Amino acid sequence: MSGPWLPAPVQIYLDRTKQLSARVVPLTGDASDRRYFRVLSPGGQSFVLAVSALPFDYPTLPFVNVSELFGAMPVPVPQILGEAADHGVLALEDLGDVTLQAHVGAAPALAHAALYRQAVGLIEVMQRRGRELADPKYIPYGIAFDEDKLTWETDFFIKHFLEAYRGVAFAAGDRDALRAELLSLVKTLAAEPRVLCHRDYHSRNLMLSEGQLWIIDFQDARMGPDTYDLVSLLRDSYVDISDKDVDDLLAYFLALAGRSGEAEDFRRRFDEMALQRNLKALGTFGYQTTARGNTVYIQYIPRTLRYARQQLHKYPRFAALQELLVRYVEEFR
Repeated sequence: MSGPWLPAPVQIYLDRTKQLSARVVPLTGDASDRRYFRVLSPGGQSFVLAVSALPFDYPTLPFVNVSELFGAMPVPVPQILGEAADHGVLALEDLGDVTLQAHVGAAPALAHAALYRQAVGLIEVMQRRGRELADPKYIPYGIAFDEDKLTWETDFFIKHFLEAYRGVAFAAGDRDALRAELLSLVKTLAAEPRVLCHRDYHSRNLMLSEGQLWIIDFQDARMGPDTYDLVSLLRDSYVDISDKDVDDLLAYFLALAGRSGEAEDFRRRFDEMALQRNLKALGTFGYQTTARGNTVYIQYIPRTLRYARQQLHKYPRFAALQELLVRYVEEFR
């Protein structure tokens, strides 16, 4: 229903587009400050309004820019149907309510396998076509997971997970020692050759509609390691994926890319990227809980800790890092 309960930007968009008799249903949001609403017209058609906290300039909006890039590849992304940029509103194609995360929780394992292969295949397309379409007019080619960005993320983990969420008070010298160990990992990752990355390619940002996966929430795309999106998908805080399935899907990716001979080195680099990204995810969950009062992410902390712990155990280079972390968080043992 429409009416006085609607946020003003939504009502303004409906008025401008003469959707006066449409019904509006609020949708569950994400970790950003955007809000989402499904608009149902009397004829049965629907679309989704993404409402930002502030107005934006439509031609320079990262979502619009990256949508053009992904559409040129092409990979499946929702069509942009309209906007009220002066009120922070973007109208998008409605892809329904079934995320890959939701599907994994409800469908048989055989169906999961086919969809995960599809998801891995889309990463190969993004990387390959991303190289071919490289152009400074697209925002992602001007930003990267460089040393500064990756360091910011590991510092975010220290501040928001260790200190704010777990209440850690570091002994003299331990915080600096921890930052030094994490910086060693960051330098390794930042030095890798870069490809186009979605940036947040996990089961909540892949929608299942009409039997195929669609990519959403891509506005933060940037350049980074070729393992980054695979880590987001296969070391996903929201879904359990077995080590065997990870091995199989990484082999599938390398076969698609014509790189099957790189399996051992690629797996090591995948695991290093997984450690950094899982620590960053813990920082995000801590921040959402303590700074924003959003407790929904607490349930995903144990799985994310387990993923991080696996990488710490697997490689001798992380022995000192693990020893420092275990002093303050027993689950890293």
